[in-house]
Amino acid sequence: MEEYVGQLWHRLITRAATVGYPNARVTLEEVSKTVGILFRALGGDSGLQVEAASATAYHARRNWLQRLAGSSQPVELAWRDSETLRLPATIDLFPAKSLNRDLYLWLAALAAGEIDLTQPWFVCNQQLTVETLQRFPGLQNRYQRLIDTYLTLRPLPKRFSAVETQQELAIQQALRHPGSVSALPVTQYSPFPVHLWLHPAPPVKTSEKQSLARGQAQTPPSSPPRKRSEAVKDKRRRAGERVEEPDGNKGLLVFRLESLFTLGEFVKVDRCTDEEEDTEAAKRALEDMEKVSLAREGDNTVAATLRFDLDLPSSDSDDQPLPSTGILLPEWDYRHQLLRPDHCHLQLVLATDETPTKLPAHLRRLAQRLRRQFESLIPLRVWHKAQPEGGEIDLDAYLLHLTDSRRGQVSIEQGLYKDFRGGGRDLSCLLLADLSMSTDAWVNNRGRVIDMIRDSLFLFAEALSATGDSFAMYGFCSRYRELVQFHVIKTFSQPYNDVVRGHINAIKPNFYTRMGAAIRYAKQLLSQQTTSQRLLLLLTDGKPNDLDQYEGRYGIEDTRMALHEARQKGLQPFCVTIDERASDYLPHLFGANNYVVIRNPADLPKELPLLYARLTQR
Repeated sequence: MEEYVGQLWHRLITRAATVGYPNARVTLEEVSKTVGILFRALGGDSGLQVEAASATAYHARRNWLQRLAGSSQPVELAWRDSETLRLPATIDLFPAKSLNRDLYLWLAALAAGEIDLTQPWFVCNQQLTVETLQRFPGLQNRYQRLIDTYLTLRPLPKRFSAVETQQELAIQQALRHPGSVSALPVTQYSPFPVHLWLHPAPPVKTSEKQSLARGQAQTPPSSPPRKRSEAVKDKRRRAGERVEEPDGNKGLLVFRLESLFTLGEFVKVDRCTDEEEDTEAAKRALEDMEKVSLAREGDNTVAATLRFDLDLPSSDSDDQPLPSTGILLPEWDYRHQLLRPDHCHLQLVLATDETPTKLPAHLRRLAQRLRRQFESLIPLRVWHKAQPEGGEIDLDAYLLHLTDSRRGQVSIEQGLYKDFRGGGRDLSCLLLADLSMSTDAWVNNRGRVIDMIRDSLFLFAEALSATGDSFAMYGFCSRYRELVQFHVIKTFSQPYNDVVRGHINAIKPNFYTRMGAAIRYAKQLLSQQTTSQRLLLLLTDGKPNDLDQYEGRYGIEDTRMALHEARQKGLQPFCVTIDERASDYLPHLFGANNYVVIRNPADLPKELPLLYARLTQR
């Protein structure tokens, strides 16, 4: 009963202290595509991704109701770093939904300008506003509508001191007439957040996507436990820190006074690694956390994991020397705009524990249907007439030649034969599959992502073997730049048989996703083919990542450069992904028309061969 009353009281106070208009709320997910297009069209960096900003502490003056509710201190403001454009996850500042949407567009336009980090926050935002309105006069009316409404939401409280009043008046004057105020009076409290400006002190950290699975040892076990991976629905990026795992010797001991003289023993109970399948409690706890601490634990037997985004300090683990053996490949460093030679170490891997196998029974009926469909792609054998040589005389061409000769017309005796032959499909395809640990996530109650990829490779090979097209299949995963594993499933010269099926059946998830190195080596293999059409097909479930600096924009830019190098070699890269957020980064990598998102991962096996048929039809 006490807990129920406490929940009611918390909801009541929180609702009373909340400032905003929930009925007019606009989410970043609703406008992210429009915001991204506007940001890049106005000159913003095309490599930046639009993501939700994490709430940061903002020590402005609060009224007693807000202090009682513990609200209005963490604030979501917009900022831009080297990898992302961060915008609030939701905006309900204005009573009209159109104004909240306009605020998203204005912040994107403001962030597209040149930010002068040498200037104070107050001066820099005024300068950005002036330059944005000068470059794009069409934004003037939208900005004026925002200002007229926003200033009514910033009244001067009666209990302000004289200096605080001057500070607030200076901010309002700077909003009305940007560039007219050169300095901001200093007070004990920070000014109220200015939602039309960029963050005064954004957290500067390297973005790293983390999951609870990465809290394990860096070397995944040979047979990782099966876990249900569930993504947190909201896309807000949390602040994070790396800590050591608690040893269990510290904590708060709660006891009743009458049991003061009883003997007690501390027992470590880790609620984050409970065996219960229910993850709703963990999600609710995550929503209330301002900072998430990440520790490594040796034995993690959780039945489910949560996937969410963290801002963590950059890792310093990229300093180990490269081994002297293996295949050395370059890597593009976008920060210094140079290609680092011999930066990655790639190893060819061939499974040794596989056995030749037949096609799985649950795929045989679908495989037969696909083979019949793909056999129709084989060009039919027809008579080719008027050939300089062939198996038979072309009577029509011979009679025409004889008639022209008797009429006295000069005719060269060529093209008097016909030959019965078929056309050829002059193409080759290399399929590169992502075999990282993220593919161990469960799609449904029947299988994981890696199972969908395995079935896709089976059906893809069955379909292409029916057409006679030249194809190869490889998989890749990585652990730092020192170990990029390139799994050999089928080479171009190898026939498709039970041995190849054994290779497909033996694939399993491992490590991470260093795409650039894998694409560069695949480019070398595919470039050796002499066909006129060469397709590089990438099958993945997420964006490039690794444990070192390859996470975030560094990995995306290296992959983009590797794909550019492949196009220069005359290859045709195309990506098939099941990542729901692929539209945030794949247009920057592959272009608008060179990727496809499979919304239901379970449809991947039957969709992949049909997609190949559409790509190779001419």
